[in-house]
Amino acid sequence: MFAIAKTALRPATARYSVIAAACRSKHTLPDLPYDYNALEPFISEEIMKLHHQKHHQTYVNGLNAAEESYASAQSTKEQIKLQSALKFNGGGHINHSLFWKNLAPASGDGGKLPDGPLKQAIERDFGSVEEFKKKFNTTTAAVQGSGWGWLGFNPTTKKLEVTTTPNQDPLITHAPIIGVDIWEHAFYLQYKNVKPDYLNAIWNVINFKEAEARFLEASA
Repeated sequence: MFAIAKTALRPATARYSVIAAACRSKHTLPDLPYDYNALEPFISEEIMKLHHQKHHQTYVNGLNAAEESYASAQSTKEQIKLQSALKFNGGGHINHSLFWKNLAPASGDGGKLPDGPLKQAIERDFGSVEEFKKKFNTTTAAVQGSGWGWLGFNPTTKKLEVTTTPNQDPLITHAPIIGVDIWEHAFYLQYKNVKPDYLNAIWNVINFKEAEARFLEASA
């Protein structure tokens, strides 16, 4: 009898464990490593608050909802239907979590690329830092609609390359070193429809220290 009773409890116990694990694994909005006004005048406090509290939070909520629906889906067909929501919201969460760390106040690490492995690699693969920024800005400004501009490390060629992804697609062909959000919500309130002005300004708050750490990890 004892064995039967113990067996009968297992499904409920297992179900509770799954629910508890799901609750523990809920995605949350990461804190910014600086104040909302810390990137001014290059990115306004208003943009940072809306971008972080509203847009990124929406991706977090959407990802949690999509994962919950996926876990409870009754068929493979239902799971397939959820792939686009997982990709969009998951990519948005991944990209923005990277983006916030990719920025730093100009009064601190922002905009400063010291001599070192990353600068040497940029000069090797693009000719100069200025040529790199020019290529990055030109390529990223040409994104039609919404998307991201990236400096990525190609694991096959072992070189730094500029590339883009549409919508909220994460960069999976390269190791992301620097990512810049080119969705209108990232710049429109301040720079209107002049994407080049936004792209020129953002280099003043790019956290090259963080970028170099990513480069060293990717190229190790």
